[in-house]
Amino acid sequence: MAHILFLDESGHDLVHSPYEVIAGVAIEDENIWNLIREIHELELDTFGRRYSSGKREIKARQILKKKTFRLANQEVALSDEEISYHAKSCLNDGANAGFKELTALGRAKLLFVEKLLELCASYRCKIFASISSNGNIPEDDPDFLRKDYVYLLERYYYFLEDKPADPSGIIVFDELEKSQSHILIGQIENYFKKTKKGRTRSNLIIPEPFFVHSDLTTGVQIADIVAYLISWGFRLDGMDKPARKELDPFVEQIMPLRYRTTREIDGLEDFEVWSIVAV
Repeated sequence: MAHILFLDESGHDLVHSPYEVIAGVAIEDENIWNLIREIHELELDTFGRRYSSGKREIKARQILKKKTFRLANQEVALSDEEISYHAKSCLNDGANAGFKELTALGRAKLLFVEKLLELCASYRCKIFASISSNGNIPEDDPDFLRKDYVYLLERYYYFLEDKPADPSGIIVFDELEKSQSHILIGQIENYFKKTKKGRTRSNLIIPEPFFVHSDLTTGVQIADIVAYLISWGFRLDGMDKPARKELDPFVEQIMPLRYRTTREIDGLEDFEVWSIVAV
């Protein structure tokens, strides 16, 4: 048995997002294909066609931008069937889309995210994330892994450690620019080979990650949506940057997808550890 952790980032442009987030969704290997098939069916039901066909990609910054909510809230009566029909028309011929088509597409996008998160819950997916203020994680040593990555992998390891039968953990990243991918691979290798905690955690987490194209990988697209929701809507104590209130229903959906465990840390027994951490 293995749990695949699909990872993506949000807010690393250091300009347009309130927080930097590295987020992942862990899916048990035997559930991956069934979940992917249901997500593809959800696209067909919601948009009348595959939203992600061709060059279009399921990206949170497009699906969940403020304009989507504005269009979705326009006053026009549409049944679920009409939403799907007119959303398809808008996707097929956006240049000639009218009031009803644009409204339908906005509503279809929000409905898709709602149902996607419901599917993640039904398949017992768990989410992991490290949150930092833009630019506040120093690059102390370019050869070693940044603290936000370390914290996320720590919580992923705890999740695997709590599972029976010692499952394997496999890491899948959204592909970076090639030189950046090589740097990250080297940093992860050094973490698992040259640090005490990393060597321990390599017993459960395979140290060499996989890199994939996000537009071709459904798991990474889920991670992208989770990362965006955490950056713009999820708040822990000390996170004082404003959140977008219209995202609250989706944030409520990801709350149960967090993983909670306890460990003895710094002499404290049963110290509560959550899978989303602010660094």
